[in-house]
Amino acid sequence: MSFRKGVEKKLLKKEKDFETEQLMKEKRSEEYEVLEEVFDRSTLMVIYDFMNDGTISEIHGVVSAGKESRVYWAKDSEGKDLAVKIYLTVSAEFRKGMLMYIEGDPRFKSVKHDTRSLIYTWARKEYRNLRQAEDAEVRMPKPVVVKSNVLIMEFIGKDGVSAPLLKDAHVKNPSGIYQTILTYLTRLYRQAELVHGDLSEYNIMIWRGRPVLFDVSQAVCLSHPMADFLLRRDLANVNRFFSKLDVKVLPIEECYKKVTCHGKT
Repeated sequence: MSFRKGVEKKLLKKEKDFETEQLMKEKRSEEYEVLEEVFDRSTLMVIYDFMNDGTISEIHGVVSAGKESRVYWAKDSEGKDLAVKIYLTVSAEFRKGMLMYIEGDPRFKSVKHDTRSLIYTWARKEYRNLRQAEDAEVRMPKPVVVKSNVLIMEFIGKDGVSAPLLKDAHVKNPSGIYQTILTYLTRLYRQAELVHGDLSEYNIMIWRGRPVLFDVSQAVCLSHPMADFLLRRDLANVNRFFSKLDVKVLPIEECYKKVTCHGKT
């Protein structure tokens, strides 16, 4: 290859790289504008940082929305699906509900009661709970990173379509799913030392024939004053749902003993 052709080839490559970079900037700008309609500047800056450092390559539409948060389908730099959960600024009423689960948790002492501090703690709490659940081999979305009010985790589903909720799924083996959920609650209690606190058919997905628990921002450690009450409520919700599917469920006290290894004190 002649010197001139070599230079031309390098210039052509630089030109193509520049065009690709500009297209990526335009695409990110469009994604940023979509988010800007909903979120404040500090939230947008967190998303922008994640896009700049390569944690997020693309961010698409909302896959779920509630009073507490919105979850977006995204992809990382390798094309792997991600779920981006963005916690919203919430009402004073919901702030009181948050406090009930945060206060009494030794992992989050001396939390300020202003909205932003509570939201940031709520996000960190869910990230921490997901980590502890993963270590205990409880099937939940695997956490990736958390910053401010943005939590990035594994996307459960395919091509931007979330796995069905237990309440909507066609369950082929309800007895097996029921036993698996009890096993997860046992591992969560004994190994992760957590109680989910809001478990029902609305917070369980079915993916590839297995249950996946999610939404654990409210999960509490065993020393929390409400841990025992919340565990019994979780068990009652699970039993209620599977009873409707003609599963022979265990009595609540037997479930409780199975999960905790001790009876009512």
